[in-house]
Amino acid sequence: MAAAAITASLIAPRLSYASSSTFACPRRYYAAVLCFARLRRPPSAPAFRRRRLGRMGHSTAASAATTRATLGLTKPAAVEIPQIAFAARELDFVEWKGDILAVAVSEKDMKKDSDSKFENLVLKRLDEKLGGILAEASTEEDFTGKSGQSTVLRLPGLGFKRLGLLGLGSPSSSVTAYQGIGEAVAAVAKAAQASNAAVCLASLDGMSEEAKLHAASAIASGTVLGVYEDNRFKSESKKPLLKTVDIIGFGSGEQVDQKLKYATDVCSGVIFGKELVNAPANVLTPGVMAEEASKIATLYSDVFTVTILDAEQCKELKMGSYLGVAAASSNPPHFIHLCYKPSSGDVKRKLAIVGKGLTFDSGGYNIKTGPGCSIELMKFDMGGAAATLGAAKALGKIKPPGVEVHFIVAACENMISGTGMRPGDIVTASNGKTIEVNNTDAEGRLTLADALIYACNQGIEKVVDLATLTGACLVALGPSIAGFFSPNDDLAKEIVAASEATGEKFWRMPLEDSYWESMKSGVADMVNTGGRQGGAITAALFLKQFVDEKVQWLHIDMAGPVWNDKKRAATGFGVSTLIEWVLKNSL
Repeated sequence: MAAAAITASLIAPRLSYASSSTFACPRRYYAAVLCFARLRRPPSAPAFRRRRLGRMGHSTAASAATTRATLGLTKPAAVEIPQIAFAARELDFVEWKGDILAVAVSEKDMKKDSDSKFENLVLKRLDEKLGGILAEASTEEDFTGKSGQSTVLRLPGLGFKRLGLLGLGSPSSSVTAYQGIGEAVAAVAKAAQASNAAVCLASLDGMSEEAKLHAASAIASGTVLGVYEDNRFKSESKKPLLKTVDIIGFGSGEQVDQKLKYATDVCSGVIFGKELVNAPANVLTPGVMAEEASKIATLYSDVFTVTILDAEQCKELKMGSYLGVAAASSNPPHFIHLCYKPSSGDVKRKLAIVGKGLTFDSGGYNIKTGPGCSIELMKFDMGGAAATLGAAKALGKIKPPGVEVHFIVAACENMISGTGMRPGDIVTASNGKTIEVNNTDAEGRLTLADALIYACNQGIEKVVDLATLTGACLVALGPSIAGFFSPNDDLAKEIVAASEATGEKFWRMPLEDSYWESMKSGVADMVNTGGRQGGAITAALFLKQFVDEKVQWLHIDMAGPVWNDKKRAATGFGVSTLIEWVLKNSL
């Protein structure tokens, strides 16, 4: 990529970028054209090449070769995604036959009478069938039903080979607790090398039919995600053996079957999001991310179209803020626009989801150095893009009616070279606003600026952006909670409602307008960072400058929950909440 040619005035920079080698070579050009599909033309945009990807199939090998990274000669192995068949059944659980019968119990369920017998009828019946072994074992193992506890008994000669007691904690348990039950079932199944299992609750008293549906769905999703292991970069891996799970006592029929299918569809998106974040930067380049988006459009061509813009096309759209970040990398930027539109029926809502897509962030000339800088983890700086594309993939399966959704990612790397953006440079976003770059490590907001402008030009009513944007939000809320900012109370309530349905944790943060003073520049419209104090707030205020006032906007800073330090792996955070939000807007 050639260096940016900036005029002496620094007011209207003329960014000059050479096309990637893909488009410079005629042979590669015709192969790469397969990545393009129909483009909804934004205002003042040139008429780009349009194609429906669904009619053509995957990119050719020549095209793939130009975007596949070769550093380290690492290629991800094909890993089988768990294919577990869930069935909602109404039967006598004591008579169930299979490898593992898992019973979820609360602390209240574990109460015993003066004779050390269970008061709970389900546990009492099981204990009688086992000759008192269950009560004795629970006492010896100090199993009290607390959340996260489990104990497993091997029972030869019975219909089920193993019986597991899994702790729920409170009788009125949360979505997260039921997901934990599913994860515990997966762990027990792995240890026992089981191919089938059944799950039931010791007590269903007081549970509404709707609560049963949500509990069954959460158990199913926890099981799938618990069974799944991302072993693509390991020389040896074991295939998951668990194939069938019966959900007993939660009802039966079409409604619960649909809820279980929905859970597995969502899990496919969460797993995809995890894989994108887990993939190292020498494997997942901006070009490869664009390929993955194109595959979604191919797989669900009845509802998706895709547009991939290269640097020259982004230059025509005057995306100087985004291109400034990408300028130093030998891997060219790819601007991704997936559009979901129902194959039939009227569109009642138009939404956009914008994800930050830095496949690696070195910090640029303000390079990340010193203890705690986490430069080795900066492959996860595209966690917002992973959530965006993960949600898109799942929605391709679910196919909600009445809603059009634009999934947008400005994918690139933030690197260091002689062609790179320097501290003190001024870049111009596609809405004409100028930005003095006082810190090249505050690059994500620069890419999001042009992505948000592009999103607003699609005629949308609401936009949600997600980004691993600031360490300040991580310091404020810790590793498990995402902060979100919005000037619109109704949109904020929508995200809260969606997160409560999924169990993901969000906390609304203030948009303090007076903090904008620290973002003013003496030579441009603004600077890109306002210092350490209130850093997550000033970052949100920066993004607000690039959102049309007529569009409802919400920003999610997911710097904390994108990554699980204990497991040293991605969490898939954001995917399920985005899906719920879209579905609630489709009603």
